[in-house]
Amino acid sequence: MSFYITTPIYYVNDAPHLGHAYTTVAADVLARYHRLRGEDTWFLTGTDEHGQKVLEAARARGITPQQHVDELCRPYKALWERLGITYSDFIRTTEARHTAVVQDILQALYDRGEIYRDTYAGWYSVHEERFFTEKDLVDGKDPIGHREVEWLEEANYFFRMSKYADTLRAWVAEHPDFVRPASRRNELLGYLKKEVGDLCISRPRARLPWGVPLPFDGDYVTYVWFDALINYISAVGYGSDGARFRKLWPASYQLVGKDILTTHAVYWSAMLFAIGLQPADCLYAHGWWTVEGRKMSKSLKNVVDPNLLIDAYGADAVRYFLLREIHFGHDGDFSHKKFLERYNAELANDLGNLAHRSLSMIGKWLGGAVPAAGPDRGGDAELKALAAQTVADYHRLLGAASFKEALGAVMTLSRAGNKYIDTEEPWRLNREGDTERLAAVMRNTIEVCRIAGTLLAPFCPGKSAELLDRLGLGGPELDSLSSFYGLSEGGPLRLGDPLFPRMSELPAIIAATLERALGDEPPAPKEPAKKKKRTAAPAGPVRFADFQKLDLRAARILGAERHPDADRLLVLQVDLGEAEPRQIVAGIAGRYSPEELVGTSVIVVANLEPAAIRGVESQGMVLAAGGASIQSLASTLDPVTPGTPIR
Repeated sequence: MSFYITTPIYYVNDAPHLGHAYTTVAADVLARYHRLRGEDTWFLTGTDEHGQKVLEAARARGITPQQHVDELCRPYKALWERLGITYSDFIRTTEARHTAVVQDILQALYDRGEIYRDTYAGWYSVHEERFFTEKDLVDGKDPIGHREVEWLEEANYFFRMSKYADTLRAWVAEHPDFVRPASRRNELLGYLKKEVGDLCISRPRARLPWGVPLPFDGDYVTYVWFDALINYISAVGYGSDGARFRKLWPASYQLVGKDILTTHAVYWSAMLFAIGLQPADCLYAHGWWTVEGRKMSKSLKNVVDPNLLIDAYGADAVRYFLLREIHFGHDGDFSHKKFLERYNAELANDLGNLAHRSLSMIGKWLGGAVPAAGPDRGGDAELKALAAQTVADYHRLLGAASFKEALGAVMTLSRAGNKYIDTEEPWRLNREGDTERLAAVMRNTIEVCRIAGTLLAPFCPGKSAELLDRLGLGGPELDSLSSFYGLSEGGPLRLGDPLFPRMSELPAIIAATLERALGDEPPAPKEPAKKKKRTAAPAGPVRFADFQKLDLRAARILGAERHPDADRLLVLQVDLGEAEPRQIVAGIAGRYSPEELVGTSVIVVANLEPAAIRGVESQGMVLAAGGASIQSLASTLDPVTPGTPIR
């Protein structure tokens, strides 16, 4: 079985930023996961190097376009090396192996009458390198980047894309997972309700000499999108290695940003139909990152440099944050504060703390070797059941590219491992001389470390390898997770430094960069006195009679799902000991995934007046610690029957 995944090929008009890293890390995680499953995996990325913007940038620098793209593709390769990206091939559209395939396809389509010459008049966006009709424009500007357009009238060549519109409509209807997530599929369906026209696939060489020449008319070069999209098949043997190509195509996943969904779902699909191929199994269009609530922009000086993050936190922490912070397919916001909070709460406190305290106690009390397992007592069976469920959930979630939720399951297991230690009290067992039970407890904790470390391998390959090495293992093996016990009794263990040292403040390199960026900004305008926010005074004493009006009850979460219209909200189904579950909307999606909440005991304000939150009714409030950033749900120390009053 083969697995073929692609990223977009990145346009070499600037240095790689957070968005480029996000897509590429996501693809790398899936590639690593499928390799661990034993599948024949091919991972393609690369750079898009033709087009008008490249030509203009090269002219501005006084160098040739080829010199320009040769320089600008290097930072991408350098960043992918730092991030541990394990691509199988890096394709550049200026390579002969690619341009030959582009010209062969153009000639074949032209010979069959799929490409024709005509005169076109329309609004042209230099930035988007696309023509737009009058009705497409928004306030006289292009509808994508909202930049200036110019009127052009010129003869060009056109691909009969309209011929394949009905074929594409039928394909989308018959393949519900072809475009994901569902919101992007709905966008495509909306687009396909309109008339799909033919595609201009050339530019006059007199205006744009930098491109793949049309094989049937040397006065023209190929439109950059028609050229670039073909990389997905030129790189894997189309027209040169039929056996290899048949093994890999159609691709399993093609990851794209939501802004280029139309070009991939419509242009690319029509091109594939025209040459007798079918589209990829899944086009996954992910969302955009904002920074501190604002769109990334060079003019705002808020473009996040992934190299800086790696310098500050390490590559594994960067990879983890990118895929843990937001649901893949949704938009998300990056902030250095949130990065630090998640790093400390999950990597340092949950996983790092579990590994360090487990190995430390075994080193002090049990000779630093893998202890013997023992019969189940106390919370053993519950911990083992959670580990088995975590492995099953992980495979299901990562198989569907649900990165945040898969990592959430791993962190839930890590937290359970820490809670297990607190409950079983190995320090007490050591003090009482109960060596047999102490060994069994500590064996269970390092097995949890083994399972968590193995599951983290696609996400945090460096730290996963380090943790497994400390446990005496050579590397991650998914097959070993079929059993809770995978370590060899008596094998040597090594403590080492904490995997993820806790950080009390932003790393100096980040703080200095933020200070410089803020120093470049003009002072904020002063607000009128009447608009100034006042700091709320500390709450005064509350009368007992008023407190008694709150109906606080213990509850258990029966189900959880994401809010359909808000990334930070979850919709919970909660058992309050009543005839039917309550529905509660809670702003805890930044801390918890839906899967890790099911079965959790919580405390609820049960008599809060119902309210609609972003269009979804909420019938109560779940209590949690923390302000804008949730740290933990409020719960009870011991299991409590749902509906029990809290006093």
